[in-house]
Amino acid sequence: MKNNMPKSLRKYIRKEKARIRREVLDIKTQEELINKLYTKDDHTGNIQPGNK
Repeated sequence: MKNNMPKSLRKYIRKEKARIRREVLDIKTQEELINKLYTKDDHTGNIQPGNK
């Protein structure tokens, strides 16, 4: 899945995952927020490559 995404998008997701893990203590909530990163881009509202 990562190979379909541009480097800048992979970098954004990596940083957001780190931020979520720092700020959110509940493991289940962390997983939900991280899964949302892969399904929808909050800035443009577009579906990410590789997820249909």
